[in-house]
Amino acid sequence: MATDLVSTEPATGREIWHGQSGNVDETVERARVAMRSWAREPLGRRIELMRRFANQVRKHSETFAELIARETGKPLWEARTEVEAVIGKVEISVTAYAERTGQKKLNSALQGTAALRHKPHGVMAVLGPYNFPAHLPNGHIIPALIAGNVVIFKPSEKTPAVGEFLTRCFHEAKVPEDVIQCIHGGVEVGQGLVEHWMVDGVLFTGSARAGIAINRKLATDPGKIVALEMGGNNPIVMLDTPKIEDAAATIIQSAFTTAGQRCTAARRLIVVDSMFDKIVPAVKEMAEKLIVDEPFADPQPFMGCVIDNGTADLLSESFVALMSRGGRPIMHMKRPDESLPFLSPSILDATDIHERPDIELFGPLLQVIRVPDFEEAIKEANNTRYGLSASLIGGQPEDFETFWSEIRAGIVNWNRPTNGASSAAPFGGVGLSGNHRPAAFYAADYCAYPVASNEMEQPRATIGVGLRDE
Repeated sequence: MATDLVSTEPATGREIWHGQSGNVDETVERARVAMRSWAREPLGRRIELMRRFANQVRKHSETFAELIARETGKPLWEARTEVEAVIGKVEISVTAYAERTGQKKLNSALQGTAALRHKPHGVMAVLGPYNFPAHLPNGHIIPALIAGNVVIFKPSEKTPAVGEFLTRCFHEAKVPEDVIQCIHGGVEVGQGLVEHWMVDGVLFTGSARAGIAINRKLATDPGKIVALEMGGNNPIVMLDTPKIEDAAATIIQSAFTTAGQRCTAARRLIVVDSMFDKIVPAVKEMAEKLIVDEPFADPQPFMGCVIDNGTADLLSESFVALMSRGGRPIMHMKRPDESLPFLSPSILDATDIHERPDIELFGPLLQVIRVPDFEEAIKEANNTRYGLSASLIGGQPEDFETFWSEIRAGIVNWNRPTNGASSAAPFGGVGLSGNHRPAAFYAADYCAYPVASNEMEQPRATIGVGLRDE
């Protein structure tokens, strides 16, 4: 039975969307029927339709950005950058598909042909997150469609309106409606897609807990492709540098952009003794100046609210819990209105917390950890089961070479924020952050599988040994 769903604007509490949960079986059956004809469309035609999609998004860009801002609570300026990323994903994916899955002719015996080509998997379930409800699922959808897969997209139940708008742009571009379908619902709908025997792949972006559950559920189904992009307890390591203001700005960008609701956000600032009294006050002073407000405020805020009151409650409780375990507040987490999920940036000295919890606190909470030297900084940075992103601030080229070599992460930056990643590069992590199937430029790898062929126009063969004489 369908369940009524409602989405509200986190910044105001006003209803923005209502609808019903979808029927998984019916949706998958439609996708299965559409699969063969879409896979047989010439590659050039599929690419043409993706470019039409980009034009539709461009046509509706301001309306789309306003919707993203309203449903997520992020500032309008940031929602606009998300729309631009949706548009830019098309050409990046076209290039990636050609580079990562191109056809090859190989040497073959008897003047035949040996070839390498790629096939689509079939029906792909894309499970999207709420923090980038258009850009991140689109990073799976575009490569999957180019490769010839059909897609069933389940947006986060916290951002269904954005998911529906994104899907509608594909349909306006004349991508057949059964080739890209949007299905709404909560955990039960997501589980139904993951487990469905006619779904050939699951492409997921979200929490480690949900990703582990998907991985466990599909452990006995090796024929189903699974790409998991999960979170991180990401470190940013601070060494000596004269650029204190620049370093502080880099740390602020890493920790508090999108109200800390990025999988690549810095959760831990690890500082060597010589820099502690220089960088921590500078970060605090800059953080205190950040504007936190609703998406359309003037002047535009640096960050908006977190996604909902439940998330704000959990983060507030986590800040208090860390203090109770020995954390020293540098900048308290404040919540001006208990009825709305606005939180101030918060900083806590976690150096003296025994057995610091290795969890992803998905919001504007930065833990500072003081260490004696670089060796201990790397050890502390690697003191996590996650491994998505890490950044080194300061130091010399040989320090970064050591950092790059020893740190366990899929994204390793120097004097750049932890959340600075290029769409023209792979995006993914290790440990609890992913399953070695990075997205972004490498999404083409999990959207098609390689097929080797040996071919001749007519059969031609002889048996040279092992036959009786007549």
